[in-house]
Amino acid sequence: VDDGGQAQLGIGNQLPTDLISMLSANSIQPGSEPSYQLCKTIFAYHPIGLVLAQAPCQMAQSQKREISIEGSPERELQEAFAKEWKSIKADKHIRHTATLARVYGIASLAVIEQSGSTETPLNLDTIAKKDLAFNILDPLNTAGSLVLNQNPNDFEYMKPIYIRVGGKIYHSSRTVVVMNEQPIYIEWSNSAFGFVGRSVYQRSLFPMKSFLQTMITDDAVAQKAALLVAKLKAPGSIIDQQARNWFGFKRQAIKGAVTGNVVSVGIDESIESIDLKNLRDAAEFSRENILKNIATAAGMPATIINKETLTAGFGEGENDMKLIAQFIDDYRIELDPLYDFFDLIVQRRAWSEDFYASLQRKYPEQYGGVPYETAFFAWKNAFKATWPNFLTEPDSKKAEGENNILKAAIGVYEALAPTLDPENRAVAASWLADVINDRKIMFSSQLVIDEEAMAKFVPDTFTPVGKSESDE
Repeated sequence: VDDGGQAQLGIGNQLPTDLISMLSANSIQPGSEPSYQLCKTIFAYHPIGLVLAQAPCQMAQSQKREISIEGSPERELQEAFAKEWKSIKADKHIRHTATLARVYGIASLAVIEQSGSTETPLNLDTIAKKDLAFNILDPLNTAGSLVLNQNPNDFEYMKPIYIRVGGKIYHSSRTVVVMNEQPIYIEWSNSAFGFVGRSVYQRSLFPMKSFLQTMITDDAVAQKAALLVAKLKAPGSIIDQQARNWFGFKRQAIKGAVTGNVVSVGIDESIESIDLKNLRDAAEFSRENILKNIATAAGMPATIINKETLTAGFGEGENDMKLIAQFIDDYRIELDPLYDFFDLIVQRRAWSEDFYASLQRKYPEQYGGVPYETAFFAWKNAFKATWPNFLTEPDSKKAEGENNILKAAIGVYEALAPTLDPENRAVAASWLADVINDRKIMFSSQLVIDEEAMAKFVPDTFTPVGKSESDE
């Protein structure tokens, strides 16, 4: 409010021009399709853009896969694999590729050897000693090569075969192509320049435009929240400059008053804040529904982009977490091609010939006369990577479950042991030891049983305390 009593509201161009253009674009209606540039603008500037594109992969990667290689020196293999996985930043490349696929509808990841040709197959036998680069390519980089064949009689119908970047062809063994959703026959995606998947923003474009309006509303409310309305007694029709200055002084006194000051007004005058009570319900209702519409259009639980629902109550929060867990489990399946691509590369680089030579020195009886290729493919075939349950239980619950399993295993052993010969009793005892060793929460150290020694062992006969041989 200036000295003359005029209220002024200024709206500047603080937001990026492209985002303002999106807000004012009357052409964006329900069913409108985003272009490549609009998808980039939403991802870079829209408050919900990053969440829709990146949050699923971030949540999926919040837990590490559990790696197992049966019949091998598992600890050494796991450590070498994890070290190489981290060294090449595999998680980062997977997340970036999956994110761009959701932004545009399709994205590609390519591996390049320094000073090597992109047209030749990737030589897995030599990559352990090569410097590798992983490039993430968006639809503009691969435009023209990933349009996808629309002839239903062709072998390549609706399948990505190879990519071309700047006139260079990449062999299919060097690349992995990821699409967001499956392509639809003769359904062109403007954001991906082909008959491929579609952007996660496509169905949610209109409510995302509406969300920008809620930001303008929040800004206007924030500016008006501290506005004071001074109801002063109006002077007469004839007012001189001295009276004008007096009223200006009163406004300045009210404007500068803070806690601890005293401001006096006339009996018929009052000072009040602007009444925004009726705005709250409508604004919150509109914003909440817009967020729900965005989440529904994107096929995501609304709680991922609106965290407030998780704190509404224990029962509701638990149900929300179950929906999120199901969504993340399904999304992890979509990430499988990227993880399979990196698994093979990391295995070859981590379990190299030099690494194998060190294992031969450490385990000469097991691997002394075994060729490298034989051992590697045995490890590769035994390699398993599984995701843990997204809904993690507290340790007390886990311990209770492991205790029940242990009791059941002991019951089986006690029922079988009296009827078994020494060799099979040793096998049963070894099985029980394996069950115990799997209960890592209950037991911190391993129980190791020598089956051969146990099978040959004959218990000594003894007389219990308090009895004599004649009593027996």
